[in-house]
Amino acid sequence: MSRAEPRVRILLGSVIAMGPGKADLLEAIEAEGSISAAARLMGMSYRRAWLLVDTMNQSFREALVETAAGGKGGGGARVTDFGRDMLARYREMETKAGAAIADEISAFSTYLTPPQD
Repeated sequence: MSRAEPRVRILLGSVIAMGPGKADLLEAIEAEGSISAAARLMGMSYRRAWLLVDTMNQSFREALVETAAGGKGGGGARVTDFGRDMLARYREMETKAGAAIADEISAFSTYLTPPQD
């Protein structure tokens, strides 16, 4: 049986400034060095990945991802120092939230039906 787990999302009004998918995308950009390669790695379209990056960059006081213009020998993206800091803080919040409700999640899970994978 799959394990139930909480998902932390940081809302800015109705916009998700940071959530599990955006955090995963930041890690993929860090590893791949480009939004397009990160999107391929995650199985999403470039446009979707770009929109997620744009939302993150607009939601924070500083950019989380910087891009370079494309073209011959150009292009790419990098997670900024600020972006790495926000990612680390988000992952810490996930860890703390999970630990804080671990007993309740375990008890709650006993009432869930098995997933229909």
